[in-house]
Amino acid sequence: MLEAIAPHTRWELYRVLAEPVRLRLLALAAEEELAIGELAGLLGESQPNISRHLTPLKQAGLVLVRREGTRGLVRIAEAAAADAVVADALASGRALCEADGSLARIAEVLRERDQVAREFFEDGPAAGEMPDAVDATAAYVAALARLLPSRALAVDAGTGDGALLDVLAPSFERVVAVDRSAAQLDRARARVGRRGYANVKLLKAELGAPELRTHVGEGADVVFASRLLHHAPRPVDLVRQLTQLAKPATKHAVGGAVVVIDYAHHDDESMRNEADLWLGFDPAELKRFAREAGLDDADVIRIPPAWCGKGKDSHLPWQVMVSHRKH
Repeated sequence: MLEAIAPHTRWELYRVLAEPVRLRLLALAAEEELAIGELAGLLGESQPNISRHLTPLKQAGLVLVRREGTRGLVRIAEAAAADAVVADALASGRALCEADGSLARIAEVLRERDQVAREFFEDGPAAGEMPDAVDATAAYVAALARLLPSRALAVDAGTGDGALLDVLAPSFERVVAVDRSAAQLDRARARVGRRGYANVKLLKAELGAPELRTHVGEGADVVFASRLLHHAPRPVDLVRQLTQLAKPATKHAVGGAVVVIDYAHHDDESMRNEADLWLGFDPAELKRFAREAGLDDADVIRIPPAWCGKGKDSHLPWQVMVSHRKH
C-alpha cells in the first residue's frame, strides 16, 4: 500500500484513478520522465489541463514532479507500481496509450530532443578564431599520466572541437575521438594538425556504431564524456553507451573507467539556447545513471570554479563522476 494513502482514505485512490486522462498520464510517466509540455503534446491536451490532472496524482504520491528551470518534469513514483490497485491502473492506462498512439510517440519526443543538439552543433565554428596557445600544461599532464596503471587507449566521446585532446593525447598511447557532427570534427581535425598529435584517430560516428567498436576493440582504459550528458535526450542511455566502450572487469583487474564531466544542477535557462536539454544533474542522479549502466562505485566531486575555463558555461557549477565498468 502506498504510504501516502492512509487506510481510512484509501477510497481516494480509486477516485483519483477513475479519470482516463490520469490513467494515460500515469502510464506515460512510467515509461519515461517527460516534461509537462511534452505530455500535453502526446495527449493532445493543453498544459493547464495536464497540470490540473497531475495535481491529484502528485497528492496521492503516484507521480513526482521536479522543477528544472521553468519546466516541470514528471515521472512515476518508484513505490507506486508495487501497489496492486496502481499496477492495474497502469495496465489500463498503457492500453489506452497504445490505442491512441501516445505510447509509441514517446520515441518521437526523444528524437525531437536529440534534433535540437544535432542542429546546434552542425552549424560549424562560431565567429572568430579558436584559441591556439599551448602552455607547459601538456608537458605536466604527460608526466603525470605515467602514474596511470593502464593508458593504452582513451575514448573522447563527443570530442567537439577537440579541447580534451590536449589532455588525452599526451597521456595515452592511443586516443579515439568520436563525434557525430562533421563540422565539429573539422574543428578537432584542425587542432590535431596544429598540435601534431599522431596518436589520435578522429571518427564520425554514433557512440553505438559498429565502426567505433572496431576501433575500440576489447575496450578502452578510460572513456571520457566532457559536457555531453546535458545534450542527451535520455542521459542514462548515453551512460550505458559509454560503459560499453570501456573494457570489462576481469578476475585480476578492474574494468575501464568512465569519466563524465558535466554541470551540477543550475537554473540558467539561457543555456537552452546552447542546445542544453537538461540544466545539469544532481550527484544522486549521476550515481543512479552509473548504477543502471553497469558501473561500480561511482564517485562525484565538484570542480572548483577557477578550473571551468572561460567559455559561455564557465559561470555554471561543474562536476565530475568517475566510475568503473563491472563486467
